[in-house]
Amino acid sequence: MFALSEQMVGAVRAALLSAVMVVPLPALAEDCALCDKEVVTNTELAQCFLAEYERLAAGDTPVVVVDLSQCEASRGLAEALPSPLQPESVAEPDFQFMLSRTQLACLKQKLEQPDLVLDPSARIELASCG
Repeated sequence: MFALSEQMVGAVRAALLSAVMVVPLPALAEDCALCDKEVVTNTELAQCFLAEYERLAAGDTPVVVVDLSQCEASRGLAEALPSPLQPESVAEPDFQFMLSRTQLACLKQKLEQPDLVLDPSARIELASCG
């Protein structure tokens, strides 16, 4: 087969997110095969998500496209360079993802847990959220 680069994966994801405009949203919410099952985040993006939560939750669509690209400070040059002390398995945070309303509330609840460690990044599992 062939491997997809991060840019290609991003382009495919953008195309799928654009498809939301074409596919009836109630059909997506029932199964939500396009919804993410996990989100990788860090402290800065989690704070940005929580700040945007009320706006995101206020919509009436069954599926929510979360775009945290306005939180670009998290992609600074210093973070782009790997630290020799940082394990190579540290995942890049997700700036865009698609969630059902149930997953949106679940992510908020998980990010508000006081003992959650988010740095350098954390993988938040959402498959069990529904």
